[in-house]
Amino acid sequence: MRDPGRGLRLLLLPALPVLLVATWWLTTADSTNFFWPPLEQILRTFGETWFTGRFTADVLPSLARLLVGYLVAVALGVGLGTAIGSSRTLRALVEPVLEFFRAIPSPVLVPILMLFAGIGNEMKVLVIVSGCVWPVLLNTVEGVRALDEVLRDTARCYRLRPRSRLVHLVLRGASPQIAAGARQALSIGIILMVISEMFAASNGVGFTIIQFQRSFAIPQMWTGIIMLGLIGVVLSVIFRAVESRVLSWYTGLRMSQRTKG
Repeated sequence: MRDPGRGLRLLLLPALPVLLVATWWLTTADSTNFFWPPLEQILRTFGETWFTGRFTADVLPSLARLLVGYLVAVALGVGLGTAIGSSRTLRALVEPVLEFFRAIPSPVLVPILMLFAGIGNEMKVLVIVSGCVWPVLLNTVEGVRALDEVLRDTARCYRLRPRSRLVHLVLRGASPQIAAGARQALSIGIILMVISEMFAASNGVGFTIIQFQRSFAIPQMWTGIIMLGLIGVVLSVIFRAVESRVLSWYTGLRMSQRTKG
């Protein structure tokens, strides 16, 4: 059965950003506030600010650190989460420790990581990892715990090899939860990318925004904020495309169940 609201959602999806931009444009058109310049002035400044050398000098290094930190966090989260979720004893042993470290905000760790890792790229990657790993880890644990016991027993009866059981049963069954954690981790990673670059950095989007703010280059500062928003949108679109391909089996299963219901 075709979803009658799908067409309306597809129509409204681009309408909200256009409405927000139009509202911003109109409310700031005659602005004389130094800290709230007209959007037209900000957009005129955008190209010359970011596409005359800063894209390769600041944006690409930020994205590289984000990518490395994010991938390390996903690998750690899935690996540890699978082990913890599969063992009731291990889960009972490490759960209090996980709750303790999860409650510590990642930005608080920046000065500590600077002491041990210095002020280079290693520190910035570690900051991203320290925040991104938790949603992936906790969602993986819950996904592994929620696996159907009948499927587990079936795998034992057919004597599946441990590797086949891990890939085709555990990881595949927990993949929707893992994807949900990875989606949360991506937005957290962008935030931590900016925060890590505000401490003792020499390049990056966060560093550049702070430099603009300190030199009172307000339109350029706003272009940096817009750049961060565009990075978030592009990464979200890429993630959704990958997710829809990897979880196509799960989407089809849910649609078939909805049709039967």
